[in-house]
Amino acid sequence: MNARIQFAAAVLSVFAGATVTTPVLAQKYPAKPIRFIVGYAPGGGTDVMARAVSSKLPEFLGQQVLVENRPGANANLAAEFASEQPADGYTVLFISASHAMSKSVYSRLGYDIERDFTPITIVSEVSNVMAVHPSLPVRTVKDVIALARSKPGQITYGTSGVGSPEHFAGEMLKNMAHIDMLAVPYRGGGPLAIDLLAGHVMMSFSTMPPIIPHIRANRVRAIAVTMAKRAAVLPDVPTIAEAGVPGYAMSTWYGCVVRTGTPPEIVNRLNAAVLKILAMTDVRDRLANLGAEIVGGNIQDSAAFLKAEIAKYAKVAKASNIHAD
Repeated sequence: MNARIQFAAAVLSVFAGATVTTPVLAQKYPAKPIRFIVGYAPGGGTDVMARAVSSKLPEFLGQQVLVENRPGANANLAAEFASEQPADGYTVLFISASHAMSKSVYSRLGYDIERDFTPITIVSEVSNVMAVHPSLPVRTVKDVIALARSKPGQITYGTSGVGSPEHFAGEMLKNMAHIDMLAVPYRGGGPLAIDLLAGHVMMSFSTMPPIIPHIRANRVRAIAVTMAKRAAVLPDVPTIAEAGVPGYAMSTWYGCVVRTGTPPEIVNRLNAAVLKILAMTDVRDRLANLGAEIVGGNIQDSAAFLKAEIAKYAKVAKASNIHAD
């Protein structure tokens, strides 16, 4: 009798286990909150763009989305952390042009942006802005070049780290205009903007989101934009190319990726949700107000874009001798 009872108990335990695990297996993505990993401090361009997207995702996914800032090493620490997370769609890395640049700048990275991640989409693109503290006696690109030539190595410009878009923008100007300026690295666009306002650094090539409010409030002076065309949000500010350095052009872009190996249906769902967000009028207006242009696109086009950007900045890094180790 005891043997029968033990057998029955064993059978019941198996079925009891099945009733517990089956609903879990049947759960559809997402079944828990999603993390957005941002490699820069709050307030910078990457952080602002990530929050513009992540704040709307719950409307389409039905789950809370948490932004987790992990600044350091020009966003590479965050990327390395994200590359170690499960490929289940619950960790989204919000990337920027700096991740394409880092592949050539760092000889020893703990991740590979192409191998370890699958793009969801490229979100937006913005021009960087050459901006100066009002105390600096310059109003044009030619003024900046003349001042730098008169004080070689003494004019400082802030960056979000070695190999960041701001750093590439400054180094490109140095090489093309044959001047010497000193790059000062920060942990993100937010801290950089604070020090520029305080006059602790003379100039920056900041992305639009963190610097636009200060330009509008006349706390910093916009000298030029870095893209090949003028920015709609700053129509009176010339490009660096038209202001005296022909051929100069660069921009900062933002996108989101997940671990390689994430199920295609999850990647497709995230892509569809982000594209719906980018089509929302309030989001488009918000990003336009920050000087950003919507990019969007499918997974394949985004992967091709990332590959092309990596190749482009590899050439720039070699020509400008930009390296972090």
